Amino acid sequence: MLQYTGLADDAATSPGGSTLLVRNATVYTMTRDATAPLKGTDVYVQDGRIAAIGQNLTAPAGTTVIDANGRALTPGVFGGLGHIGLEEIGIEQTTGDFAQRLGQMRPEFDVTLAYNPESMTVGVNVINGVTFTLLTPASASGGSLVAGLGAPVGLDGSAPLPARIMFVDLGGDANDLSGGSRAAQFMLLRQAIVEARAPNLVMVHDERLLSPSGRQVLVEFLKGNGVFVFDVDRAIDIRNTIKFAREEKLNAVIRGGAEAWRVADELAAARIPVIVDPLHNLPDSFDEVGSTLQNAAKLRAAGVIVAISLNDTGVDDAGKTRQAAGNAVAHGMPWMDALTAITRAPAEIFGAADRFGSIERGRPADLVLWSGDPLEVSSLPELVVAGGKTQKLESRHTALRNRHYERVKSGTAR
Repeated sequence: MLQYTGLADDAATSPGGSTLLVRNATVYTMTRDATAPLKGTDVYVQDGRIAAIGQNLTAPAGTTVIDANGRALTPGVFGGLGHIGLEEIGIEQTTGDFAQRLGQMRPEFDVTLAYNPESMTVGVNVINGVTFTLLTPASASGGSLVAGLGAPVGLDGSAPLPARIMFVDLGGDANDLSGGSRAAQFMLLRQAIVEARAPNLVMVHDERLLSPSGRQVLVEFLKGNGVFVFDVDRAIDIRNTIKFAREEKLNAVIRGGAEAWRVADELAAARIPVIVDPLHNLPDSFDEVGSTLQNAAKLRAAGVIVAISLNDTGVDDAGKTRQAAGNAVAHGMPWMDALTAITRAPAEIFGAADRFGSIERGRPADLVLWSGDPLEVSSLPELVVAGGKTQKLESRHTALRNRHYERVKSGTAR
């Protein structure tokens, strides 16, 4: 068990000036030059930031001191591309704010405006070591293949980062959003790009795809001030997306990529990262016939930057990204690459590396201390620091459990 000196629970509600010292940890800094963990290492947090990393560090009186006894200390885990804080209950449509059904292409649709940091879905993921996620819009029937804008957010009660990520659905699953043909998807995207780049070329009576605000948003992305995430699985569709991104000079990321391993060399050459689900094996559609549990391993072997996000995770189990990373290791992905895929890689891909994904001096403290191997499903967080604040390992779920546990145990529950 961990040995605590001081009141760790008080740190959860203490002001930013509080200090924390984690002693004798196996620290996975996940910095670009890190090739192995730092054993027997201390991490000192002051004013919400990492003030020092080293051995035998000293701290002033009043510091919360935790002896890790050699356990693994990692950056906080990425919760994937999802709807934490945008949805409460999946079966209750009125609680979901991640999709619009306006019919028209609306690239300016920004889901971060609906984010609720007090959502019950936040706490239940924090206690599983998830400290940041990507707020992600979704295309829906009656909407558009351009789903809208999203952004990373820390699960510490802070506001989302600026919405500089645009999500686009491609492939067979998006056919109903593009007149029934995937060929029309690139036709519509190119028309939207022409409208944004040269709105004066569109004649008065021409059919416009974009609103004035939509054109303003899209043109900024076309200038390189944002990232396009293309949700696409089939190898030929990925290849066409690579070509499209090259021709239009877009900062592109592939999401899903069930058959991305088949075009791994092309993705590596284009320096296009891929967000994969290592648990995805059985195809859900003809776009995914080539699905394999070795997708992540093969992509990394080709030099592709890989991050991990589950395709079908619910808003209350984003912590399963860690389990998925472990499965990727079981099917050939190097252990450190798998941990990178749920820490530094997504932070870098989505422009949030100054906030999340690594343990570095001067950075905001975003840490998890684990009971065992971080990629082992039976390991649990014993300390979570998000946004420089120690988080209580409690949620509404655990509160309800604790309220009724004794009655259940005694057999008096009715």
